Amino acid sequence: QSRGVKRNENASQKPRALRALVLAPTRELAAQIGSSLGRYGQFTPIRQTVVFGGVSQNQQVRALRHGVDALVATPGRLLDLMGQGYIDLSQVEILVLDEADQMLDMGFLPALKRIVAAVPAERQTLMFSATMPEEIRQLARQWLTEPEFVQVAPVATPAERVTHTVHMVDQKRKPDLLAYYLKNTAQSRTLVFSRTKHGADKIVKRLNKDGLRAVAIHGNKSQNARNRALETFKGNRPPVLVATDIAARGLDINNVSHVVNFDLPASPETYVHRIGRTARAGAEGVAVSFCAGDERGLLRQIERLTNMRIEVEATISGFEPTVQAPVSQEAAPRMSSPKGRPRRSGSQAGPATPEGRPRRKKTWPGKSSSTGRPRRRRRRKATA
Repeated sequence: QSRGVKRNENASQKPRALRALVLAPTRELAAQIGSSLGRYGQFTPIRQTVVFGGVSQNQQVRALRHGVDALVATPGRLLDLMGQGYIDLSQVEILVLDEADQMLDMGFLPALKRIVAAVPAERQTLMFSATMPEEIRQLARQWLTEPEFVQVAPVATPAERVTHTVHMVDQKRKPDLLAYYLKNTAQSRTLVFSRTKHGADKIVKRLNKDGLRAVAIHGNKSQNARNRALETFKGNRPPVLVATDIAARGLDINNVSHVVNFDLPASPETYVHRIGRTARAGAEGVAVSFCAGDERGLLRQIERLTNMRIEVEATISGFEPTVQAPVSQEAAPRMSSPKGRPRRSGSQAGPATPEGRPRRKKTWPGKSSSTGRPRRRRRRKATA
């Protein structure tokens, strides 16, 4: 049972002690959590603040000097302020690690270890993670005592009421196709995902050149620029928002009608996270992917993970791919073999190919198809 953060009766006579710490991987997510805490606690005497990098620390330090009960922080800025003596974690009662897998992917593990070592051993710890790789399970065993594992939904479950489509197109024609698609599709808010920060900037530059308003958020942008981009995107005349996966992780934006995968993600789980930005609160949404020839393996991985077939759209005139796409097969339900019984793959089937099809063994003249060993020929004795 959660302890909750309650203000002590004599808190007015003593400086406030920090008793709840929430860690988040990105500035946007930290600010979003802080905003939610402010709404939840607006009729309580609990004070909370948010600290993150990319902006001046002066205002954050002033809030800390007044005393706070709950603090939301990114690991880097937290350690910085701890080193300057502005934050004391010795009385923390509740520790929350949000998006734990993302913090590991971003290289925050050493920082997290230092922070966890600074909080009391007697505490309540909550860890939230979109995925549960072995590294996260190991940390849970180290930092949590007899933890309860709660799974809200399987990782491979895509958002409901989302229409999934894919366009086969050459990589160099993707910017042209994106501009064409946005100009000819009715949408309210469109979120475009790029695999790299440089790629996101190139997409924005190209869309602006074509007369389409677009802004980008990624790690190389200043915090003020990222805030302006998000506020504009949430406004009445939203531009196209181009984002990297890390910058968009955990963002909660209403009425996103379209998600465009300009680049297919390197991991199929990321596809599920991306499309989760649309079709929220019972609304419908559209997920569109642009697939180049060298990304077709990634597309098959997504179909296998989500256990669904993504419809290939008819080729738009002028955007025909150089290499035609193979006919997509209906994704079959994955079934495990009974214990102790090997999975049958056919008498002639060898190891699976990268595409998931069984590789047929080669048979050569003079070799047995079952063993692959050369047949011994009987020598006949010559007769006179």
